[in-house]
Amino acid sequence: MATPYAYFKKEIVPLSEAKIGIMTHAFNYGTGVFEGIRGNWNEDDEQVYVFRVREHFDRLRKSCKIMQIDFQYETEELISLVTKLVEMSGYHEDVYLRPLAYKSGEVLGVRLHDVEDDFLIFIAPFGPYLDIEKGARCQTSSWRRVADTGIPARAKITGIYANSALAKTEAQLNGFDEAIMLDERGHISEGSGENIFVVIDGRIITPPPSSDILVGITRDTVMTLARDELGLEVVEREIDRTELYTADECFMTGTAAHVTPVVELDRRTIGDGKMGAVTADLVKLYFEIITGKNAKYADWCTPCYSKVKA
Repeated sequence: MATPYAYFKKEIVPLSEAKIGIMTHAFNYGTGVFEGIRGNWNEDDEQVYVFRVREHFDRLRKSCKIMQIDFQYETEELISLVTKLVEMSGYHEDVYLRPLAYKSGEVLGVRLHDVEDDFLIFIAPFGPYLDIEKGARCQTSSWRRVADTGIPARAKITGIYANSALAKTEAQLNGFDEAIMLDERGHISEGSGENIFVVIDGRIITPPPSSDILVGITRDTVMTLARDELGLEVVEREIDRTELYTADECFMTGTAAHVTPVVELDRRTIGDGKMGAVTADLVKLYFEIITGKNAKYADWCTPCYSKVKA
């Protein structure tokens, strides 16, 4: 039976023992940054493969810089911690790892300076986030994506996810699976936790960083696969809401969502209301790669268990 562990206060401890105080600055003010990293279970290999872990820690380091969080860990040390946590926890299923660098000082007062910093990682089992085969029914949210001039969009800041939570709950209480948010100028930005793509006349189009998106690692993966494996043109440009209504295909990408087709937006069917051909090709490629079944992209996958099936 799996037993989850965490890296906390510079030690690996049972997850049940990793606790923060109620005065912790990040808990009170949202002054933390994090990553969501997938570990994908391969039954044949009896192995968990962690996907693009280096890129996740590179982005975490950039988020720390933005939020003035002192982060002294080297990438190899972080990868060692991740693989050790997976192996010690003993999961034989898909898992989610959350590294979180945060203002750990137990002090009152809104600021970033003169507050102690710390770092933790925890692990949890994590199955499908959205139904990929069925596709997602989405709603354009009444909540706009926070602008980079309000909370930096390029950092995964804990506090910014109040924006996502408002949009996600609004959509689900209205009977939809997910929200799609517009930026302050009215262009498509992203979902509550996913980047957005459309397929129009054989080209893949996605909003640029200037549309206040989080520049996703799964987003980059899909753009690479579309260009290098499918030979498709990928364009980053502003997208209007009605372009999704009339697109041939639409899909979302993210660590949680993987590659999920959007089959409906605002009660308008996108394409034929099912996963399109381009999306299907990307889904197939993506799952082969993240589960360690595609040798060409093996460097994107980090195995965690030292003893593997012969």
